[in-house]
Amino acid sequence: MVQKNWVRDLLDFLKEWTLPVAMVAGTVIYFIFAFIPALDGGAAFFGPIIDDIFPLFMFLILFVTFCKVDFRRLRPVGWHLWVGVFQVLFVGIVMWVILTFRVEGENLILLESVLACIIGPCAAAAAVVTSKLGGNLEEMTSYTFLSNFLTAALVPICFPLIEPSAGMDFLAAFTLILYKVCLVLVVPMLLAYIVKHFIHPLHQWIVSVRDLSFYLWGVSLAIVTGTTVKNIVHAESSPAFLVAIAGLGLLLCLVQFAVGRYVGHFFHRTQEAGQALGQKNTNFAIWIAYTYLHPLSSVGPGCYILWQNVINSIEIWEHDRKRPMPHDGVPNNQ
Repeated sequence: MVQKNWVRDLLDFLKEWTLPVAMVAGTVIYFIFAFIPALDGGAAFFGPIIDDIFPLFMFLILFVTFCKVDFRRLRPVGWHLWVGVFQVLFVGIVMWVILTFRVEGENLILLESVLACIIGPCAAAAAVVTSKLGGNLEEMTSYTFLSNFLTAALVPICFPLIEPSAGMDFLAAFTLILYKVCLVLVVPMLLAYIVKHFIHPLHQWIVSVRDLSFYLWGVSLAIVTGTTVKNIVHAESSPAFLVAIAGLGLLLCLVQFAVGRYVGHFFHRTQEAGQALGQKNTNFAIWIAYTYLHPLSSVGPGCYILWQNVINSIEIWEHDRKRPMPHDGVPNNQ
């Protein structure tokens, strides 16, 4: 009985502190393999494996999440259009600056880190946070779908213009990136729809596994953190430059949440639009930055993880604080 209570308490702790536990775990594991000479062989062996399975985790997280979606209730609404317009506008501004002024060196890395944070799709977890804050779950889930398609279109257009692949023209680079991005973003949506409507036993099993996407997300977050720490440790750059990337990520996070909320207030969807534009799938952003841009630019979305979760925590705390209190003085959780 005592052992069961201990296990339950540990699981409750991990669920409550998923973000810091996953980030600490990824950091510690990286340092263990990086700075213990006896583990050099293990680091060389597992490194390529981690690089290969990272996109798989993103695929599985989206697939499991979309298996729980009622596709019949998904439809576009007015604020979806304008949030998407502002995302495209922000991407266009960054691309214009890079290409017009032919930015190079550290300044290019700074702008690439900003671009990765902007171009990334809305996080699947944004719908969960919005629901906790009393927002519309179906509208948020609908925008998550639309945002993934928008990102799948923007990435292969923008990235070959910034970092041309060796020996590849624009069309070849566009096709290659579009193929890889669609595998991670679009295919899980289509597969989830097929499973939900035509493979009922598998769908019921996926839905019955409690917190499956939660555990997958925790593992992927640890991988993301380890990758980000590796890029920082091996960065041929000054600490001041790394601080500049982190600070720019914070500023961008605040701007995107603020602009989203401003757009949303015209549609009485302040909370939903704010989360839609501000809360990003940073796992995907880090992957595309590390894979197609300068590896150091992945530090930007790596820091963005922290900033957006700080904002989410403040929003949830503020929402709970304003929740009406019943006569017994205990907050009403209904």
